Amino acid sequence: MTHVQYDIPAPHVAVITLDRPDARNAYSVQMVDELCAAFDRAEDDDDVWVVVLTGAGPSFSAGGDLKAMKEHSGMFAGDSIRLRKAYMRHIQRVPRRLLAFDKPIIAAVNGAAIGAGLDLACMCDIRVVSEKAKLGSTFVKLGLIPGDGGAYFLSRVVGYPMAMQMILTGEIIVGDEVLRRGLANELVPREQVMDAALAWAQKLCANGPVALRLARQAMIRSWDLAAQQALELAATYQSISQLTSDHDEGVDAILEKRAPRFEGR
Repeated sequence: MTHVQYDIPAPHVAVITLDRPDARNAYSVQMVDELCAAFDRAEDDDDVWVVVLTGAGPSFSAGGDLKAMKEHSGMFAGDSIRLRKAYMRHIQRVPRRLLAFDKPIIAAVNGAAIGAGLDLACMCDIRVVSEKAKLGSTFVKLGLIPGDGGAYFLSRVVGYPMAMQMILTGEIIVGDEVLRRGLANELVPREQVMDAALAWAQKLCANGPVALRLARQAMIRSWDLAAQQALELAATYQSISQLTSDHDEGVDAILEKRAPRFEGR
């Protein structure tokens, strides 16, 4: 039985679905492997320009598997040395993979995104969230910290002071507060989450795919760079994008007052 599904529901859009609904789509070692493989597949497919990430059933992701935690099994087994290696070899593969991924990722947060589930949503570039979804960095409630790098990703989305508040309190965020804190780009009824996410995907697909990939990487990499390094990176990426056929097509389309026909080259 697979823990991740991969579909192409529309041109240039891949949907990756966490598929452990009975466990509220909590991580397993198998899920980590399949999730990274799904992003490899999407990156290798030049016809995929945007990825939508969602969860099967009523939850987006509960993060860590509480049953495995209680049993100290799977990725939660062993002493501190083994646990440290397990985090780096398993669950931390996900943020490393998504940081290196070079296409836009939209999170369709169909339900609860708790702990590492919230962190996974924050690793995405745009978040469409169900108005009924519960979001929280709840690690401290379990006597834990965000071991998957959540302190880094949450602060990138909501800012340092708010991320500190959420991580230290473990509070649950719901409804309009999700939007107010910047955790969602759009808040919609649960039954509209996937349609709204696909609409965002189509909006992105109307732009040049090479530029989308380079712009995402410029945003991600510039976060950790000094201004001079970020400027040098921007010059490098711009020199690449400016010599693409898509750039010429974009200029022609504006001058000719028509929609562009991008081809990803």
